[in-house]
Amino acid sequence: MKINILLPYKEKFDEKKASSVSITVRNNLLHTNYLNHIKIFGQNVKTPLFKDNFVGLKYSILSLKSKNKFLAHEMLKIIAKDSDKNQLIEIHNRPYLVDKIAKGNKFPISCFFHNNPLSMRGSKSIKDRENILNKCAAVFCVSQFIKNKFLEDIKENFEKVHVLHNGVERKLTRFPKKKKEVLFVGRLVPEKGVHFYVEAVKALAHKHSEWTFGLIGSFKLGDNKNRDFYSDTIIKKIRSVGTQALFYGFQDQKFVEEKMKSASIVIIPSVWEEPFGLVAAEAMSNGACIIASRVGGIPEIIESNGILINNINYKKLSEKIDYLIKNDNLRKNYQRKAWKNFKFSSDLSSKRLDNFRLNILSNPI
Repeated sequence: MKINILLPYKEKFDEKKASSVSITVRNNLLHTNYLNHIKIFGQNVKTPLFKDNFVGLKYSILSLKSKNKFLAHEMLKIIAKDSDKNQLIEIHNRPYLVDKIAKGNKFPISCFFHNNPLSMRGSKSIKDRENILNKCAAVFCVSQFIKNKFLEDIKENFEKVHVLHNGVERKLTRFPKKKKEVLFVGRLVPEKGVHFYVEAVKALAHKHSEWTFGLIGSFKLGDNKNRDFYSDTIIKKIRSVGTQALFYGFQDQKFVEEKMKSASIVIIPSVWEEPFGLVAAEAMSNGACIIASRVGGIPEIIESNGILINNINYKKLSEKIDYLIKNDNLRKNYQRKAWKNFKFSSDLSSKRLDNFRLNILSNPI
């Protein structure tokens, strides 16, 4: 039995530079019963996560293929040399590769959607998604929101589409001690709404001198050097606030976990339809009070365990932060609810995925 996981080329399955898809795959590997049967295929990195399971591939322009097609091609070559006849291929977030992989092998395929299928090459049209359902044994969506998008105008094969929420590794066994810190974690891009957070910090810092306002993130994941005009403006504005505003830049997962543990309030002011909201799940696992946009998959993660804002802007965000800072009992109540009602553990997600895998391999299409 073999399980072959294909990552998008842009993903770095690396200890220092892992982003959401890589983190989700890593979290599932921590608890899977099939670790010794799994290979992860992705671009070559210096310090891979699960190095014994990782196959790092170096792209060559001489291959005359796109980077993602190159990865798929090399993976299929390696699989073809394996004598094991019971194998499964899992494609993450590159639906247009389904055709190539289905044509090049006889093993069942699962397709994982971490983003809106209607915005991705290979799944935008009804015909595209019908094709995926015909050629895949299963389709996994990181939220009900994403599943609903995939099934728009689809008339059959509904049973192949499943919600598999991303799993978060809760490392704490008891509720952590909280500091007077508000925190934003995410890329410094307009769709994350970080500009609302920065404007709110500018408006609130002088009113709450005992509080600090942290910002973890960069324009590009794993890169603190490259910036664009937007990210550069964000950094200048947050630094202009003074010593209460703490700009950390890009940091690895360990650092993020430590800051999440001590933060009283975590802000998720996204203006785009977040597919899942990994930061929301991480914040809940650390007992943080959450203020977030009511968009995409975020509401189904937070439910009533945080504050959701419709049509977010910096004024609405400022008012909510200000209110929570002033009201200790309400803030602590949301913290306790987030802690108590956290249900997106990587252990649970991994067990569900293992069950799906067993079923697919036992009943291939």
